[in-house]
Amino acid sequence: MNDTIPGNLHVANDVLADIVGNAAMECYGVVGMAAPTAADGIAKILPASRLRRGVVVNATDVGIHVELYVIIEYGTNINTVSQNLIDQVTFALSEYACVPIDGVEVHVQGVKIRK
Repeated sequence: MNDTIPGNLHVANDVLADIVGNAAMECYGVVGMAAPTAADGIAKILPASRLRRGVVVNATDVGIHVELYVIIEYGTNINTVSQNLIDQVTFALSEYACVPIDGVEVHVQGVKIRK
């Protein structure tokens, strides 16, 4: 008997954005997600129900390209937090969604003190 079932799996970009948003919020040093476009130049923390709004997911020829817009905790090393965030998101997408990763970009929109 053949264990392989023919067919295709298509995962919506919104589902990938939810996975990325949740993985990002679990990362140490991330206070919250920010909107990709700050109209007035001030980054605002998005509520937990809108995590995917701080994530932009695009499909490329190579795989999935992710852009994260985050607010980092004051006093943490921005480079270290960003690298941990890239690692966390890459792991989540490759393990949970099994999609190839083209790249992950982190845009730090602000620095805030965790309350």
